Parts: sequence; C-alpha cells; structure tokens
Amino acid sequence: MMATKGKFSLKGSEKDSYLELIVEFPLASIRSQDHFQAAQAIIDRLVTQGKMDDGEALYLDALSDLVATYEDDHYPITPASDADMLQHLLDAKGLSQADLHREAGLSKSTISEVLAGKKPFSRQMIRKLADFFKVDVGLLTVNL
Repeated sequence: MMATKGKFSLKGSEKDSYLELIVEFPLASIRSQDHFQAAQAIIDRLVTQGKMDDGEALYLDALSDLVATYEDDHYPITPASDADMLQHLLDAKGLSQADLHREAGLSKSTISEVLAGKKPFSRQMIRKLADFFKVDVGLLTVNL
C-alpha cells in the first residue's frame, strides 16, 4: 500500500527514501540505451531487495513507467501469428492437433493449414477456439 492513497505526499523515512532515489537516479525520460540499462539496474535492485517502503514503491512505479515508454518506442512487440497463437494454446493445454479436432470440432485440414501458416483464423474458428480454450475472443483477433 502506498502512502499516496488520496494525496501525493510522503512523510519521514518514506520521503527520505524517495528523495535519496531521486538524487541517485533522477526520474526523466529515457533517451539512450545506456540510460535504459541504468534504469533497469535500479529497478532490479529495488525489486530484489525485498520489502519496500512507500517512498521506494512510489519511485519504482514512476521509473517503471519511464522504462515501459522507452521499451514501447524502441522494442515494439509484434502480435503473434495465428499459427504461433494456436501452437501456444495447444502446447499450454498439452493437446495434439487430433485432440483439438476431436474435442473442438474443427477440421483436421483447417488446423494443419493454420499451423503451417497457410491459412489465417476464420471468424468461426476464432469463436470455437475461444470457447474451447476459454480465452477472450480479442486474444485471437489481433491479426484480423
């Protein structure tokens, strides 16, 4: 629980720990790979130290936001292909293509074509997969 619940101020040792971190590594937009790596090192240190006071937690939240912004700009993650998504779902449940065919009522050829990257998910297949794997439809529609 952070001390900022309902207000934006810290008192005593929590204020001191926050200010010490600000002096050590000021919160500013990350503009280089070196700055990014230094920020990650501070995050790693805080996360692995164990219990944090509210000042440290507040600082960690802000620094994490800055790191996430840099990562989004410099290391974008492309959506998984339909083939990769289906393979992941099968692997996560320990199922084979034949299991999926039998249990979800999808044709063997459709499953094979999707896994081979020759065919994208159809809307009907998305609905069946979402129901079968109990996942949100949005997870399977990123490539539509």
